[in-house]
Amino acid sequence: MSAIVPITIYHTNDLHSDLTQWTSAVSYLKAQRRFHDKKKETSLFFDIGDHTDRSHVVTEATRGKGNVELLNEAEISHVTIGNNEGITFSRQELGNLYEKANFKVLLANLFDEQGKRPEWVLPYDVIETKEGIRLGLIGITIPFYPFYNELGWDIQDPLMLLPGILEEVKAQSDIIVLLSHMGLDYDEEIAESFPDIDVILGAHTHHLLKEAEIINQSLVAQCGKNAYYVGQVNLEFDTEKRELVSKKGYAVDVSHEPPSPETAGLLRRLETEAVAEMHEEIARIPSALPVSWTEPSPFADLLAEGLRDWCQTDLALINSGLLLESLAPGPVTKEDIHRLCPHPINPAVIEVSGAVLKESIHAAYTQKMIHLPLKGLGFRGIKLGVLAFSGITIEMGTAGEDALVKKIKIQGTDIENKKMYRVAAPDMFTFGPLYPGLSQTKQKKYFMPEMMRDVLQFILEKKYS
Repeated sequence: MSAIVPITIYHTNDLHSDLTQWTSAVSYLKAQRRFHDKKKETSLFFDIGDHTDRSHVVTEATRGKGNVELLNEAEISHVTIGNNEGITFSRQELGNLYEKANFKVLLANLFDEQGKRPEWVLPYDVIETKEGIRLGLIGITIPFYPFYNELGWDIQDPLMLLPGILEEVKAQSDIIVLLSHMGLDYDEEIAESFPDIDVILGAHTHHLLKEAEIINQSLVAQCGKNAYYVGQVNLEFDTEKRELVSKKGYAVDVSHEPPSPETAGLLRRLETEAVAEMHEEIARIPSALPVSWTEPSPFADLLAEGLRDWCQTDLALINSGLLLESLAPGPVTKEDIHRLCPHPINPAVIEVSGAVLKESIHAAYTQKMIHLPLKGLGFRGIKLGVLAFSGITIEMGTAGEDALVKKIKIQGTDIENKKMYRVAAPDMFTFGPLYPGLSQTKQKKYFMPEMMRDVLQFILEKKYS
């Protein structure tokens, strides 16, 4: 006689260290675990990456290990990593991140420079329920090649690796589940190309699928970001026919769940320890350094100067929105630096023509760009802000609401359209639509894993310690 066995999967993704909301999500997860345990049903709990985000003081101070403690406390059994784990920590920090994890890290497409997978990852895992149902779990992440390569990793195209891995997993499994930090477009492509995958749990692009989609033979699920929703996948397996007979998925709103007292207590401890860790004084400034997002300001100019010095270029430009507050006189701590410049944005050097540089500077002085409420690209501020420069001087006029750039000088000499210039800039200028001329250049170098706040600390220490 056949028996239909239920299996329920709960999944989170892209928390981005919204740790207060995590306490509510975990409250729901714990309640669901108790519910299934009481019914003697199998329930599984996964995270699909970008749980960390170094814009939060706990993640910054602990280099992500606080996030691992929170995942342990939530009894997550398997995770894959996102770009916030993969490319905002040094290779050594990433290697140490999971040393106390009570869960398994699934990541099929990350290798070292010798072509070996790091010891802390598995390409896949096969688990078996008490009814003898075998689930094959595979993990993959988005391959941001230049960033991983700069850190000494060999990140590979997971779509090229999946055929071989699926062949191994299929021979050992009744159900195949992919933990994919690739984004919805890739997940849909994978579903079309690999019908043997029963369930794709997605992340990275922050899509909220309130009902999971069936694409080809695969159920594709993703539950937004910041753990305001938790994904739930309900599977039914026929043990006599040895086949999956039903699969449905939902995103459950957990934003109003009361926080888990245990999780909230752990978070308070982690925050207290993080603040103490970050209280180290790194400089003492004699007078205030004000910043403005709409006009030139000393603090933004100082950061541009620091970036030019750090990257050893003749020119540098930054957007003033990178600095969230002015800096008051007196002692400056690591916590201050993190609060003022929390973004996971790296320094970069690009080589562009004078014509491209001129076009980008002109575009930057429009009201649209200055007040752009930027989301993404690592930016954690409010608006893009006006540009600040080092090695570049601008003569301004006005044209209606917008400032008019009348003349641009490089090291005191008029800019030349055909001349190539090495320019230091935040990495967010080198990809995406902000400044197409800058992002389309092929000559790019990224400084990894240092971030813009490291540059800020560098120039403050140099000037004031």
